[in-house]
Amino acid sequence: MLHFLWDSISLQTFLIFLFIFLLIADYMKNRNPKNFPPTPFRLPFVGHIYLLYFKDPAVAVQRLIKRYGNIFSIQMGSMKFVIVSGMQLVKEVLVNQGDKFLDRPDIPIDEEIFSKIGLISSNGHLWKAQRRFTLTTLRNFGLGKRSLEERIQEECRNLVDVFRDEQGNPFNPQLKVTNAVANVICSLIFGNRFEYHDEDFQRLLKLMNEITVLHGAVTSQLYNNFPSIMKYLPGAHQTIFKYWKLLKKFMREQINKHKEDWNPSESRDYIDSYLLEISKDHDSDTFQEEYLMACSLDLMFAGTETTSSTLRWALLFMAAHPEIQAQVQAEIDAVIGQARPPALEDRNNLHYTNAVIHEVQRKGNVIPFNVPRMASEDTYVDGYYIPKGTIIMTNLTSLLFDKNEWKTPDTFNPEHFLKDGKFWKNEYFLPFSTGKRACLGELLARSELFLFFTSLLQKFTFQAPPGTTLSLQPMMGIAMAPQPYKICAVPR
Repeated sequence: MLHFLWDSISLQTFLIFLFIFLLIADYMKNRNPKNFPPTPFRLPFVGHIYLLYFKDPAVAVQRLIKRYGNIFSIQMGSMKFVIVSGMQLVKEVLVNQGDKFLDRPDIPIDEEIFSKIGLISSNGHLWKAQRRFTLTTLRNFGLGKRSLEERIQEECRNLVDVFRDEQGNPFNPQLKVTNAVANVICSLIFGNRFEYHDEDFQRLLKLMNEITVLHGAVTSQLYNNFPSIMKYLPGAHQTIFKYWKLLKKFMREQINKHKEDWNPSESRDYIDSYLLEISKDHDSDTFQEEYLMACSLDLMFAGTETTSSTLRWALLFMAAHPEIQAQVQAEIDAVIGQARPPALEDRNNLHYTNAVIHEVQRKGNVIPFNVPRMASEDTYVDGYYIPKGTIIMTNLTSLLFDKNEWKTPDTFNPEHFLKDGKFWKNEYFLPFSTGKRACLGELLARSELFLFFTSLLQKFTFQAPPGTTLSLQPMMGIAMAPQPYKICAVPR
């Protein structure tokens, strides 16, 4: 009977039946639970991919906010996101119900990069133990102390020297700035820095930058949504995996070097301290050598790219706004002069300069949607039902560009952080996120931004090359960095 039915059904009829069956299966699998946040019309199989603008997702999200409000859901392939905007809902997720949204979701491409055993993407007991250990260790090696400030100041001097070598000619500052920032975190992880002419380290920095940029490519985003298909296809995601293997090889070599001359009674850096923890309990479910590699890579990557991107935005904004740059330099000359390097204690007297640095972070907006969170239990946000396992995106852009909080949100304006000539911080300024899972390296990043920026502005005036108009259009990747540019650092 079945054989007869099969023979009597044409191929066309079978394909129509199969398509209808798949449509029904897709609908049943992806229908939203009752009282779930509102969602636009979803296409079968691909979800809301038609709504996104990959070059600048913030534009697409802003359009959806106007239509659906500060909480809505979208789906990309099999991945479902709830996006929350505005101070009230962002704080609800990150602070008020922070314990229910501590976990990181499984993002396919990030599992290959920020593995579930490191600092960025781990969850539960492992994350708490790794974070606690890392914060304690970094403090032991100078975080928040004069010793680390001196390391940053030394790197500032080196960066000023390599900028001066350009003799005011146009050059791309990217690798030099990234090398300087990387050296600070590397001195904490490995106990040493890398020279600016070290070709091997320069190649490594280029790989890190490429990974950051390629993360925003269309094929990388498609891999997140259709990994079972995209893993067989070429594209940016395959390049990311290839480059990440090289970074892991570099980190493995650094760890092996430490093991060769490791002295348990004298920890020189983060790797030594972690090896000591491993030696205390070889069967530990918290401290293992693979975890060490993952944590070290997370620290190096996160501690380099975001701060480097912010500093490159700073130079770009200064060249684009020479009147603001001149005012910063006048304040630095009055408070510090030219005879000594800037110090962190100067921050309290450099009100305008501090305001400019904060405005660079606000307008640069390097992590526009924060790092994703996941509901660890069923809960409600703004009256909407959020089931366990739902991915939550907190839209920091909605805070940094809130038209009700900032006088001119779309314009670079240091007055946003000044009151009566004194520095003033707006509560809507949350570039490092907030709550228990806020940026682990905020203190370090803030110190670096201040010291690098003031050291460079003390010694140079930044200008666009003759006949060139600098672009302020961002380049979307893991971080929203400026597009590659050349600039002139004219000695003062």
